[in-house]
Amino acid sequence: MSITSKSATGAGSPRSAMFVVAICFVTIIFDGYDLVVYGATVPSILADQEWNVSPEQAGAIGGYALMGMLIGALVVGAVTDIVGRRKIMLISLTWFSMTMGLTALAPSAEVFGLLRFIAGLGLGGVVPTAIALTVEYSPKHRRQFNNALMFSGYPVGGILSALAALALLPVTDFRVMYALGALPLVTVLPLAYRYLPESPRFLAAKGRREEAFRLAERYRLDTNEIEAAAEAAEVVPVARTSGIRTLFTGRFIVATVVFALASFCGLLLVYGLNTWLPNIMVEAGYALGSSLAFLLILNAGAIVGTISASRIADRVGSKAVTASAFLAATISILLLSMRLPTGVLYLLVAVAGLGSVGSQILVNGYVAAHYPDAARATALGWALGVGRLGAILGPILGGYVAASSLGYQWNFYMFAAFAVVGGLMTLLVPRRGSAAKAQETLRSTPIRAGDEVAR
Repeated sequence: MSITSKSATGAGSPRSAMFVVAICFVTIIFDGYDLVVYGATVPSILADQEWNVSPEQAGAIGGYALMGMLIGALVVGAVTDIVGRRKIMLISLTWFSMTMGLTALAPSAEVFGLLRFIAGLGLGGVVPTAIALTVEYSPKHRRQFNNALMFSGYPVGGILSALAALALLPVTDFRVMYALGALPLVTVLPLAYRYLPESPRFLAAKGRREEAFRLAERYRLDTNEIEAAAEAAEVVPVARTSGIRTLFTGRFIVATVVFALASFCGLLLVYGLNTWLPNIMVEAGYALGSSLAFLLILNAGAIVGTISASRIADRVGSKAVTASAFLAATISILLLSMRLPTGVLYLLVAVAGLGSVGSQILVNGYVAAHYPDAARATALGWALGVGRLGAILGPILGGYVAASSLGYQWNFYMFAAFAVVGGLMTLLVPRRGSAAKAQETLRSTPIRAGDEVAR
């Protein structure tokens, strides 16, 4: 099918920019579902006598999807600035939904792991594209808030996964949980195909000014930013590799490195906790149902805490709020290693949700606001791509600790240490300077011989 429609070019009646945020929100719900579904099913997979999976193998399988996400995020982050956000979103949705359905049919742990890797390739393209579209369709004073609102779909998906596990795992096979991951094919994909618009700044940078301004008018966007992107493209045509080169110029190179390291720590916390928290709590003496409740609270805390924190970030700046979220993760995770009343543990898990999932959402918004328009998706793809190394490492390290004789508390000590590093990296992000200077950096980036020019 063709991926071009009237919604991509701006034809039709006026719409609120929140319309785009809503579509991205629904898409991210299924990314969040995939985030938690493996952690929710790990105890059942370990108990499956036919597959006979060890804790170390479970940790490795948990990393396979994340390896795919690493490759997908790095590739898509660069390609989306060339072919457009809309196409990438539709392709990624189709890819991971089909593969999730196939995963439910896996006959062995090896095939299951391979299909998780392939699904990860598609999932890796969803996050940077959704963030880029959300930021571009949001007014400056609401970018962090709208990004957090959109990205709250991530923990919402986690909550839905935990609820599905509580309802289904006691009465059916864990494979059903993965079959549900194919639902975007008949729910989100038709919605996105019909209504998701292209980025007007991408269109302007490609010389498609008329389409860009139609979209800006329809969604009531600031036309000055669209005009600036169009003028920049006329003065210096945008090279296919210019977004990548911008990340590693003198002005941005320090931020590029520390953002990647902060994302590494953030995603290690997100995937490490969501993969192993139920199993850790089982080892601590809780029943499986109670352990899945901790997973539910972790993601609920991420929703409430992150939306509130992002509101503050729009007012006082991203650095202090993001670093504070990492600090909250450090304190709450360390306290989880102690024997405390159940109510106190629930509260600490909710704070850990803000400090893990929430910290990563805030980092994503910080990255999106820090870089110029034409390099935004590339920067997000880079930070999330490198961050996926942490996402891969989190489940693997959790598996080794679970298989060791150290005790479940050492998982919390390890995660708290990475939260400290994430907070320090956030504090090292240099000031961006004016948007005009940032855009000038991109405009002055020379086009080397052999570079193809995007028209």
